[in-house]
Amino acid sequence: MTDGAIGTAHRPGRRVTGRRTSRRPGSRRLGGVARAVVAGVVGLLFIAPLYWVLVTSTLTTSEAYNFSWSSLVPHWSFTNYERAWHAAPWERFFSNTIFIAVCTVALAIFTSLLAGYAFSVMRFRGRGALFGLVLSVMMVPQTVLLIPDYIIAQHLHLLDTYWIQILPFGASVFGIFLVRQFFLNVPTELFEAAELDGAGPIRMLFSIGLPMVRPALLVLGLQVLMGSWNAFLWPYVMTDSNAVRPIEVGLSVFSGTNGTDYTGLCAGVTFTTVPVLVVFLLLQKHFITGAFSSAGGVRG
Repeated sequence: MTDGAIGTAHRPGRRVTGRRTSRRPGSRRLGGVARAVVAGVVGLLFIAPLYWVLVTSTLTTSEAYNFSWSSLVPHWSFTNYERAWHAAPWERFFSNTIFIAVCTVALAIFTSLLAGYAFSVMRFRGRGALFGLVLSVMMVPQTVLLIPDYIIAQHLHLLDTYWIQILPFGASVFGIFLVRQFFLNVPTELFEAAELDGAGPIRMLFSIGLPMVRPALLVLGLQVLMGSWNAFLWPYVMTDSNAVRPIEVGLSVFSGTNGTDYTGLCAGVTFTTVPVLVVFLLLQKHFITGAFSSAGGVRG
């Protein structure tokens, strides 16, 4: 090595500092333990109400009203379930709920797909203003419109029917916004190339657009399904007979002038929650994947 090279390598006044970017194994383990503890606490906060409902459904009426530490342990008595099942026509309520939920999900996905495609890909005058008008619907609370909606449904002869529980929720503003954001992330070159090949708007929608926005449609479908399954106020006001009412309205049978049958109500809540819980567990992986994809679509 020459003197010039030595002088350059050991030039005074220059310090070579190196910092390790990786953390120590001990701090890494400590961070993992902290995250696990926080996740466990949050999980307990969410599970505690469900566990309390399950435990109460196995207690007697006196045990439910006279709390003791033994009340926190399930007694594994299913008499409340038998009594709750015979308190209402649950077979009819379940069939009504499934029919309403399936029709609402299918209609919401179809309308969101068409509207999201129109607001993102198609070019027409007033598109931005019309989309802003659609988003403004989210700012109006549904409770404020309950009486006007009831009057409109009465004039249209839709009260106490399946249609009044399906049509108002067949279009989702959130779904339109979500699908539109996904379409905005699709390269326009794909649609331009398909148009040059002679494909029309409908062909481009179902051949190119639909596979691209499938995660958003999955998230939307699960959200609409949960909303339809848990609907109470709207069907309670708009329907009168058990022939068209869903299960959430059926649970009101446990509340009367003499008070609320909490043990029977908890038993009813348990066996009406199990189906939607099973659906979520079966689709959990797809739902999480779709949720992360939806977040990326909204950011774009």
